[in-house]
Amino acid sequence: MKLAQHYGDKPVAELPMLFQRILSNTTLDWFRRRKTRNALFSNMSDFESAGEDGDFDLLETLELANDSAGTESAQDATERAQILREIEVEVKQLPGRQREAFLMRYWEEMDVAETAAAMGCSEGSVKTHCSRAVLALSKALGAKGIKL
Repeated sequence: MKLAQHYGDKPVAELPMLFQRILSNTTLDWFRRRKTRNALFSNMSDFESAGEDGDFDLLETLELANDSAGTESAQDATERAQILREIEVEVKQLPGRQREAFLMRYWEEMDVAETAAAMGCSEGSVKTHCSRAVLALSKALGAKGIKL
């Protein structure tokens, strides 16, 4: 559909190359969105174990500074889970437009133009909402003693 909608006026010789690029980008976008949706919309407390089908596990991506083997004590795992819950709470407390812009930009990995189109606002507004969200999260988490 994208090929027909956006490149219908191109010469026939260029269509296979354009189709290949569209297919590649669409597939990559799908996998990125799937990974972030699995991480974002799962219950944050469920991140402590990977899913049966090998879904993204946020805790596995956070490496421990003192332990190169990748194992952690029960106390460290508990502290990590508590921090993730605090982050989730603070993200939920952001104003709607800031939360929407923040999640689209940083969790869904959308660029500024895509986010602006999805939100129905200008790119400058997206940047402002994201900046304010990051500042608010930084202050709120810093007040709780959480340093990322």
